[in-house]
Amino acid sequence: MNAAGAIAPQLYGLLRERIVRAELKPGEPISETEIARAYSVSRQPVREAFIKLGEAGLVQIRPQRGTYISPISVARVMEARFVREAIEADVARNAAAKATQEAVEGLRQQIARQKRVAETDVHAFMKLDELFHRTLAQVAGVPFAWRVVEDVKAQMDRVRYLSAEEVHLRLLVSQHEAIVDAVAAAGEAEAEAVMRTHLREILRSLPIIAAAHPALFGPGT
Repeated sequence: MNAAGAIAPQLYGLLRERIVRAELKPGEPISETEIARAYSVSRQPVREAFIKLGEAGLVQIRPQRGTYISPISVARVMEARFVREAIEADVARNAAAKATQEAVEGLRQQIARQKRVAETDVHAFMKLDELFHRTLAQVAGVPFAWRVVEDVKAQMDRVRYLSAEEVHLRLLVSQHEAIVDAVAAAGEAEAEAVMRTHLREILRSLPIIAAAHPALFGPGT
């Protein structure tokens, strides 16, 4: 962690990533004391990080009983997908209206990097995927839109990591390419349509993932 930065947000990010990657699995206890010891920090920033993880639906804080990793909630995945599509469809449309040639070239360079890791490094691909969507928001002139998306998509990210084996990452790269092609051509309607298709991929993969990993999902899924 960066000693110069606020500790609680850094802890939240580190723990969020471990949960999203299923390094910490649903039902597992997670202790303030142990996390504080592991990261050599006091318990106060750990407590703050736990509260934020609880708000994101990633942990369940049970008074007098402890804190546990939450199961994946299909309902929250679906809500996050709905919110994300509503925001990012407009992001794509606005990016198509505002993109400069330099911005388009930068996006194409990102896709080239995605292609290099798509078959070999899921974690690297997911980082590049995040960068791509964040960059689109910047190109569209609405960088805060991505911050809103980040706040709601934790449950969706858990499924995305699990689905990496089921969804060929090359398909996602090709969808990214189609988005950039539409942005480059100033095709606002096309950029929006391709983004909607891209973000609806999870609707196909979610039932498959839930059936393949029942222990990671909440009751009734």
